[in-house]
Amino acid sequence: MQDAAQALSRLLDIMARLRDPVSGCPWDREQDFASIAPYAIEEAYEIEDTIARQDWTALPDELGDLLLQVVYHARMGEEAGLFDFATVAGMIGDKMVRRHPHVFGDAALAPGQWEDGKEQERLARRESGTLAGIPTALPALLRARKLSARAARVGFDWPDAKDVAEKVDEEIAELKVELDSGDRERIADELGDVLFTLATLARKLDMDPEACLRQANAKFTRRFTGVEHHLAERGQTPADSTLADMEAAWQAVKRQERGEA
Repeated sequence: MQDAAQALSRLLDIMARLRDPVSGCPWDREQDFASIAPYAIEEAYEIEDTIARQDWTALPDELGDLLLQVVYHARMGEEAGLFDFATVAGMIGDKMVRRHPHVFGDAALAPGQWEDGKEQERLARRESGTLAGIPTALPALLRARKLSARAARVGFDWPDAKDVAEKVDEEIAELKVELDSGDRERIADELGDVLFTLATLARKLDMDPEACLRQANAKFTRRFTGVEHHLAERGQTPADSTLADMEAAWQAVKRQERGEA
């Protein structure tokens, strides 16, 4: 704990030095909350990618990058007289104790305890409505899953995943109708309904739609790279190949993945 406290104290001092109005870094001095916020999101995604690759050597470095963003915001808050790092750490500590009365108090663990605690906090912030407090800046698929989950807490939900899958089919049918119309605004609306329902299906299956899509992205990248290799063996590139050529190569890659001849 002493080593951690010393390391954190050093990091806070480094940030104060970087933000010093006289001797600090010009780039760091000119940043504000809005300009720095996107970096925190980027660093969080890099952590997720590092964990997915199980690169445990790189993970501490990536976690440090995210911690730096917290320290950065805390320093700007202190400069503005709004809050400091101690405020940030103290508030999250209080929140964890408050949300875990079964650990830090005498209460027994109850179903839905975490969400019930969050609901009380939203009420304390005067946020009303079932869907209040879900950040609009979340990735759209993740926010769709959270929106449908919040609505499900008050009973607005399908009984099971099969019912949601049937709703997906219904939404796709409606999208096909609009494709024939050529009305881009209505097509976008129906396509959004398909994506929202797919995110809901992922929730009913207890899956993360973002993770599912990342897996599909990785699979597509792997297979298309395989297509390029197959074509290169014949002296071709995708640009000078027909769709039939690329489809044949795609099927060959899939057969290889399945261990087929």
